[in-house]
Amino acid sequence: MSTALNTKNKIHPYKMVLYAGLGSIVMMFAGLTSAYIVKKSQANWLDFELPKVFFIATVVILLSSFTIQMAVKKAKEGQQNPYRSFLTITAILGVVFMILQVKGFMELQANNIALTGPRSNSAASFLFVITLLHLLHVLGGVIAIFGVRFKSLSAKNNTENTMPVELLSTYWHFVDILWIYLFVFLQWIG
Repeated sequence: MSTALNTKNKIHPYKMVLYAGLGSIVMMFAGLTSAYIVKKSQANWLDFELPKVFFIATVVILLSSFTIQMAVKKAKEGQQNPYRSFLTITAILGVVFMILQVKGFMELQANNIALTGPRSNSAASFLFVITLLHLLHVLGGVIAIFGVRFKSLSAKNNTENTMPVELLSTYWHFVDILWIYLFVFLQWIG
């Protein structure tokens, strides 16, 4: 009986690997936002407003947290078609988020705020690097969603194994929370 309890309380090895990876990502962004604060005290720091499209992107990524959670729920209930639909919607919302971010970058460039190059300011460069790195993590999540979605079509797919979508959900929620942190930081703290 105690063996069954011990087995049930153990963390799956894949989850441990995911948590270690998420910890590394937290450290990277903590370092970047700390450096942002230090650099902000320089005399040549350029203050500017975030593009309005970043607000819309925030709503989109929050909505995607709901859809990924619904995918997990449907997977656990064994409802494959709704599960696949919610995965697809989440991936589409991820792509929309990325498009909105790129539009935000283009808006900054159109307002003569150079993100890179000789005309750039460290404020714009920090914004670009921080949001671009987050964007790459979202892209990785979208690719993973399509991978899990594709795998769900396989006849060999075990409908009782929800571990892939649970891991994906944990990662996706993390990326969403990370964006909220970055958005609040860049909008009001930074």
